[in-house]
Amino acid sequence: MTSTIGSLLAEACELAEAAGSLTLKWFRQPELDIAIKDDGTEVTTADRAAERFIREELARRHPHHAVYGEEEGGAITASGLSWIIDPIDGTRGFVRGVPLYATLLAVVDDEGPLIGVIHIPALDSTIGAGRGIGCWLDGQQCRVSERSGVAGSLVNTSSYETFSNEALLGLKESGALMRTWGDAYGYYLVASGQAEAMIDPICSPWDLAPMPVIISEAGGTFTDVNGGKELDLRAPADSVNGVASNGLIHKQLLDALRYQ
Repeated sequence: MTSTIGSLLAEACELAEAAGSLTLKWFRQPELDIAIKDDGTEVTTADRAAERFIREELARRHPHHAVYGEEEGGAITASGLSWIIDPIDGTRGFVRGVPLYATLLAVVDDEGPLIGVIHIPALDSTIGAGRGIGCWLDGQQCRVSERSGVAGSLVNTSSYETFSNEALLGLKESGALMRTWGDAYGYYLVASGQAEAMIDPICSPWDLAPMPVIISEAGGTFTDVNGGKELDLRAPADSVNGVASNGLIHKQLLDALRYQ
């Protein structure tokens, strides 16, 4: 089974990297076509092209696997393998030329996230993990940091406007270094030991699908803001949340956020 997971991880990394490379065709280009979805968020030609590429590859390689993506929908099956696609995580930054957007892929089975991949196209860098086989940054195994206190820890988020006033004040009072290297890049930093935590009080399932296996295989902890470890991948958009940390500061961080 380990060799099967390793092969699946390699394939997921390959697909995410190829799709991410495709998005660079439109990155910082004036002809980028931007539309506004019903939820008020941006979607671009690059988002749609990247997801379509992955779907076509999966249909050819794994016609019996289920596929669920941000742009084209789909479903997650109760048994067998399902792929979850976020072609551009951080579209808001992408359309403004910020190079920290990511292409995300996850594979889930009946036990939850099995494979997780974060590819940062503009950096040509990939973090990938598989259940029981570790977390890997550009071919080298990586781990979370060993800092044991929230004070002085680098804590990221995608947007502080999604925090309750109480949670924001609690985090500020904790002494954490609060930054907004957010979206998937924040989780990339935690898994590679470059930051201690990443917090998303409001998110969608495709934004977080790769994160539980990536963070846990890197030696960290992933929960919701209340400390729960089950991520509902069938939940509607903007109805889930996540806290990733090196594990050593996790309880302190949840206490500071005051959601419990």
